[in-house]
Amino acid sequence: MHAEHTAWLPRLADKDKPVYLAIADAIADDIRDGRLAPGRRLPPQRVLAEQLGLDLTTVTRAYSEARRRGLLDGRVGQGTFVRPPEPAPAPLPMEIGDAVRRAFVDMTMNQPPLPNAPELLAHVHQSMARAIARTDPRSILRYPEVGAGLKDREAGVQWLSRRLPDLTTERVLLCPGTQSALMCVLSTIAAAGDTVCAEALTYPGFKALARQLGLRIVGVAMDEHGLDPDGLRAAFSEHRPKALYCTPTLHNPTTATMPLERRQAIAAVAREHGVPVIEDDIYGVLPEAGPPPIAALLPELTYHVAGLAKCVSPGLRVTYVAAPDARQALRLIAAQRATMLAMPPVLAAIATQWIGDGTADRLLLAVRSEAVIRQRMAQQTLPPGSFAAHPEGFHLWLFLPAAWTRGEFATHLRTRGISTIVSDTFAVAEPAPEALRICLGAPDSQDDTQRVLDLLADALDQSPALAGVVV
Repeated sequence: MHAEHTAWLPRLADKDKPVYLAIADAIADDIRDGRLAPGRRLPPQRVLAEQLGLDLTTVTRAYSEARRRGLLDGRVGQGTFVRPPEPAPAPLPMEIGDAVRRAFVDMTMNQPPLPNAPELLAHVHQSMARAIARTDPRSILRYPEVGAGLKDREAGVQWLSRRLPDLTTERVLLCPGTQSALMCVLSTIAAAGDTVCAEALTYPGFKALARQLGLRIVGVAMDEHGLDPDGLRAAFSEHRPKALYCTPTLHNPTTATMPLERRQAIAAVAREHGVPVIEDDIYGVLPEAGPPPIAALLPELTYHVAGLAKCVSPGLRVTYVAAPDARQALRLIAAQRATMLAMPPVLAAIATQWIGDGTADRLLLAVRSEAVIRQRMAQQTLPPGSFAAHPEGFHLWLFLPAAWTRGEFATHLRTRGISTIVSDTFAVAEPAPEALRICLGAPDSQDDTQRVLDLLADALDQSPALAGVVV
């Protein structure tokens, strides 16, 4: 029996990492190269420790790390075995209504494009299965911890650290979606009758939430770089708001991204007046390189909201909030407990798994790559100067020629099977510009995207009379 276990020993050539990680890497390498076949029984931990001259704790950590990576299975009373490869998911069946959905493109939700990568979708399937398999079933049978447990908050810190490198877990909580995160923050720092400031064109969900809480929104002027600092200073002086809500990167709907100098100016105005900033950074990681968030420039006053819906998966409604400090984070957790309880454990587990094993980064890269392709298609198809966009974003801000009103244009598109959102939806105050938001992530494929762009280009080239619009 002992001879069976001595048939495999890890190769520990790498001296630059902890031994337990080197053993886990050796297991992965030998599985990949065929030296460890699926179902192969590994030496007991104590036996391997003796053979390598290591303490038992090191080998135990190595096996645990290999199990975390999905390489091994432990069976009580039997030993540790190489996990068989998970079967690739069967092709998704054609559902009833798919043809109808391809014929009608709903661009009212600003969603990322589906990755054109079957092997990535198979990996997503396997990673989800691993996350669920590792979820303690008792967590489903009890109320989840409000604000999320340490492991899930650590994953949030890992995700946000590319934008906020000095973040700590004490400042982070999880919310089931950006809307719930904004509810927590707003209900903590403002009360019915208070005023808050936002861009003159702003996220409709924020408008709806402010109305629900009885808040008054004051719109602040914008230019091609986002919020105007002078207009913001005047609004702060006149209205004394409780907070500023803004989207500095890939603004919804105008696509504007504030340069560093503009962010510094906005941070300076907020610091001067002592006004907290709610920074919606939901699109922040889409650009491969960009200026730092306002939270990095004004950490003592900024509530940084960023999640996975717009850059990884809309179905994974996981949003991370970085509060200015640990005390404010506790206040947000209290607000979460009073309004919506907490994140569903399974969703939090999937997000943590995806961040830990690199699936989230792979999906982000796929979304960004597909967005770049579709933006190039828009540049090649639509008239020059007819829209604003970011080369790594997935929505356009479409300007209409003088012959069209936004209502007429939206009606015409609906008759062609395209549903869009007009500027009134975003406007804090009248008048709204003659413009529409176009989501390039809505079409299922690049072919469908090209069809939509061709229809847009054709409509922009016509007048309402020639297009046959009846309103």
